[in-house]
Amino acid sequence: MNLRYITGIISFIIFFAGCGNDRPEERERTLELEEEAVFVPEFDQEKAFEYLLAQTDFGPRNPGSDGHQRCLQYLTFELQNFAEAVNQQSFRHTGYGGRSYQMTNIIASFNVEATNRILLGAHWDTRPRAEHDPDPDKRDDPILGANDGASGVAVLLELARMFSENSPPIGVDIILFDGEDYGREGDLNQYLLGAKHFAQNKPSGYRPRFGIIIDMVGDKEARFPREANSMQYAPWVVDLIWNTARTLDLPQFEDRRGPAIYDDHIPLNEVGIPTALIIDAELVGADAEEERRRYWHTTMDTPEQCSPESLGAVGRVLTEIIYRQPS
Repeated sequence: MNLRYITGIISFIIFFAGCGNDRPEERERTLELEEEAVFVPEFDQEKAFEYLLAQTDFGPRNPGSDGHQRCLQYLTFELQNFAEAVNQQSFRHTGYGGRSYQMTNIIASFNVEATNRILLGAHWDTRPRAEHDPDPDKRDDPILGANDGASGVAVLLELARMFSENSPPIGVDIILFDGEDYGREGDLNQYLLGAKHFAQNKPSGYRPRFGIIIDMVGDKEARFPREANSMQYAPWVVDLIWNTARTLDLPQFEDRRGPAIYDDHIPLNEVGIPTALIIDAELVGADAEEERRRYWHTTMDTPEQCSPESLGAVGRVLTEIIYRQPS
């Protein structure tokens, strides 16, 4: 995730036959909404954390690495078990030193016949260099990306599993973007590669109601202020997210203005999809007041920094929003 501050499908879907595994029973609850009982499944934060660990077991997932290729196969297979349609949107990118990389966005669609849709996204790649590592000898090493990479994907995988058992009332497209974190610091042209490719190549008729991007959502002391660019581009989506979190009494969501972040929501907003970002924006450098939290873009971005509870807070908010949407 590039935290440089700034101011501020499905027409080609490939269908796969998937079969789900045995899954634990989910608790159920209802809420009253406009005099109707609305079913809201229970988000399984422990299962989400298992998905985080499954990704980090592949090691770093930076483009061109063995872990990147193996994780691509894993994520695609896992989503095939749950989604009605899965598509790999592949593209080539020429990076530093003229090296060419194969990159792939993974698109999983649910309730495919619904014309009213929302987009949920996260990046699945990890950073190829740990330039903020306290050990100078490690600053050219790729990071494991437990929080910066695996955490957002983990939440979306658990949502996908949930959707397979409890069809959402509207169409949902989960997009796992590649190449978000490839660039060197300050070189914005080399960031958000998958999101930029999708935005530039999406079908002209694809117009979801709104989008939500999640990034760096796993820290065990996570804090999510309202991201400033989201407030500019999609203020009503921001209100929807933080009002829902307040209703659920989730302290991780802090009702204050945070910094502006250059992330995958920017290309989507630029092509007319109102999209908000949920991110632990102050988990970087001097902005991380606690020493433990100073692991951004270092080799210390490991599962030990993360917790099921933080994944669960984000998962609960997204679950509530999705199942309360009018069809």
